Amino acid sequence: MAPTLELSVLDSVVVAPSPAPETACSLPLNFFDVFWLNSPPVERVFFYRLNPDTGDNIATILSKLKTSLSRALGTFYPLAGRVRLTPGTDDRYELHYQPVDGVTFTVAQYDADVDDLAADEPREVAKILPLVPQLRAGVGAVLALQATVLRGGRGRGVAVALALHHAACDGASSTRFLHTWAAASTGAGAPPPPIIDRTLVNDPSGGRPMYDLASTDDLEFVKMADDQLVATFTLSKEDIQRVKDAVVAAAGARSPRCTSLVATFGFIWSCYQRAKDEAASNGGETYFVFPIDQRSRMKPDPIPDEYFGNCVGAAMQAASKDQIATAGTDGLLAACTAVAAAIERAVGETGSPEMMVLWTGRIREAATSGGGVLTVAGSPRFRVYDVDFGFGRPAKVEIMSVARTGAMAVAESRWSGSGGMEVGMSLPPAGMRRFQKCFHDAITSLHEH
Repeated sequence: MAPTLELSVLDSVVVAPSPAPETACSLPLNFFDVFWLNSPPVERVFFYRLNPDTGDNIATILSKLKTSLSRALGTFYPLAGRVRLTPGTDDRYELHYQPVDGVTFTVAQYDADVDDLAADEPREVAKILPLVPQLRAGVGAVLALQATVLRGGRGRGVAVALALHHAACDGASSTRFLHTWAAASTGAGAPPPPIIDRTLVNDPSGGRPMYDLASTDDLEFVKMADDQLVATFTLSKEDIQRVKDAVVAAAGARSPRCTSLVATFGFIWSCYQRAKDEAASNGGETYFVFPIDQRSRMKPDPIPDEYFGNCVGAAMQAASKDQIATAGTDGLLAACTAVAAAIERAVGETGSPEMMVLWTGRIREAATSGGGVLTVAGSPRFRVYDVDFGFGRPAKVEIMSVARTGAMAVAESRWSGSGGMEVGMSLPPAGMRRFQKCFHDAITSLHEH
């Protein structure tokens, strides 16, 4: 039996924004935000290898992380606040900040090897979760951070992890915060500051939920097993082009618009469905759901990319299990056609409270259909592998919350400029073995044609 890894908490402090707003302020949660009120927190872990030749000093690194965090929170001060019921109401919520607020920043030490934790091969989720700070759903704090020194093995490493309440903001906003924090740590040029103005989103609902709020169970499409694993699968730029070529060849004149994202989603969805056990893969329909950024599609006017908050809708499509699970180009064509159709429909559905009602209903229908749902977390647009705090690019980035939600985690390939895509999957051991085989068989098939 492998030895139990020990995590030791060395320090835990509350880091306040600097400069901080002098007075209390509140941001109402709009119809985009309240959907995520009860969702499990988004958990990301950034693994960094420390070069022994550079003389990286752990104490200096941790001090700089804390100081730069304070400066980053100065522009992203709502992340130091808390979600609460709007005073005098029983059905509206707000993100409230007051000058005494801050973000809990934990410093820990872990007897684990950074090379083991940052590998692509299947790893035990239970060995990585101690690196993630605790944060609960519902009302309360919206961000917690943890920096963990990794002292096992021959190399040294640092893991920087966050747990984020999705009701506070979406992935575009949270990764913009991470880039701002990294820039404050290195002295590099920071991204444009966030635009903290909820009036940019026309919300005739007044923040009152027009639908029953999703529960944590609604948003966790799988139950995490005690021996749950997480692994990373990479599609190179050449692999993605082979998927596109295969889809075009199979479809002929009626080919779907197969972008790199469509090709990646379709390839993984087909492998995922083929890897299902027999009882879960027989007949009927299955669903694919992924987020669409609505900022540029809002009416009457688009809102800026720097808008802080949630501004994502849902793209969703059902397809025949049997067709998606078919090996070879037929399965790829079915999956990519369904993903492209989901995008086409979603881009025509401007974000509104009424549309959110439809999205919520569709997701609940998919979740209760019994056909299975594969969702997506992350985006290659977030450039997570550019988050450099001064000791190099990440060796690996994981979205650990996919172990609870069952989503596939998507990011750009960590190999700078490669044009590939990286996908994280979390499955029990038997499911992971089946998925690995389906993935490698499908890659081999692509290379044979």
